[in-house]
Parts: sequence; C-alpha cells; structure tokens
Amino acid sequence: QLQLVESGGGLVQAGGSLRLSCAASGRTFNTYAMGWFRQAPGKGREFVAHIIWSDGRTYYADSVKTRFTISRDNAKNTVYLRMNSLKPEDTANYYCAARPLGTTWNSWGQGTQVTVSS
Repeated sequence: QLQLVESGGGLVQAGGSLRLSCAASGRTFNTYAMGWFRQAPGKGREFVAHIIWSDGRTYYADSVKTRFTISRDNAKNTVYLRMNSLKPEDTANYYCAARPLGTTWNSWGQGTQVTVSS
C-alpha cells in the first residue's frame, strides 16, 4: 500500500476554484492508478476522477468532467485535482486513493474537507 496525504481543502463560494493535492509515498507508481473520491454527509463515497500514473490517461465522473481536472507531477509524486466552477453540491470530504492496475482501491488518504457556500 501507499501512504497518501491530502491537502488544499477549504471553504469557497459557489463559482470559485480550489486545487487539492495528494502526496504519495511508499513505492514506485508506474503500475498504479491514482484517484479522487468524495463523500458528502449522509451519502456514500463516490468516484470523482482518476489518472493512470504511467501514461496520464484520465477518467471523470459525469458530474465533474467539464469542471475538474486531475493531473500528476512525477517529480513530486503528487496528484492534483483542480476544481473550477464549484457548486454547493460539490461539498464533501475528498479522499485520495490508489490501486495497482487491475485491482481494487486499497490505499486511502485521511481526507480533506471542501465546503462550497451558495
């Protein structure tokens, strides 16, 4: 498993932007996918986006695909989630996750809270 530490959450007005960071350590990542999930109060955890570390392919939930961008910095072993045009319904605890390709998500960060006010 990887060690994952998120940062960058906070309070923002609707229409604003935030960038979340996830610093990863523990092993090499070339055979991993890195992702972001979120969980709002009273709801289950939902997929937001993920990136294949080796080639940068990205995948998004329909609800965020025109507003959020996932990226990685190989030199810093860090994954980012740029969130634009934030909406109150984006309010949630955001979690970074990792999985070896072809397997399930098995490494999780502690989460960072994003609150979007209307």
